[in-house]
Amino acid sequence: MAEQTLSIIKPDGVKKGLTGKIISIFEENGFEIKAIKKVWLTKKQAEGFYYIHKERPFFGSLVDFMTEGPIVPMVLFRENAILKNREIMGATNPKDAAEGTIRKLFAESIERNVVHGSDSLESARFEVAFFFNIFEIL
Repeated sequence: MAEQTLSIIKPDGVKKGLTGKIISIFEENGFEIKAIKKVWLTKKQAEGFYYIHKERPFFGSLVDFMTEGPIVPMVLFRENAILKNREIMGATNPKDAAEGTIRKLFAESIERNVVHGSDSLESARFEVAFFFNIFEIL
């Protein structure tokens, strides 16, 4: 089934100049980019986006990381978009990521792992709506 998902190039990926390379990887894997922008999250926005992790010990460092520089959120579309995006990104910890995945190629650590992707249809709906309104998704 064709679906949309959210992917974010995190501050470390943007800072390293990987935006174009990562977008190319998505396009080479059959994704259509339905919306894309560059934004710099405030602390309040980052806390709102990652609210599901509020009680976890890494919440503060995650919010700090996601506000240290601009990010590039995008809406990706294709068959099985959520599953395929997560496959292309690789495991959260780049040491565990498969060869050729974005995180294996570019990530520094489990926290500085270059990309984010929705993990379910429910989270994709929330995450897409967090960054984009219906008029921005083409």
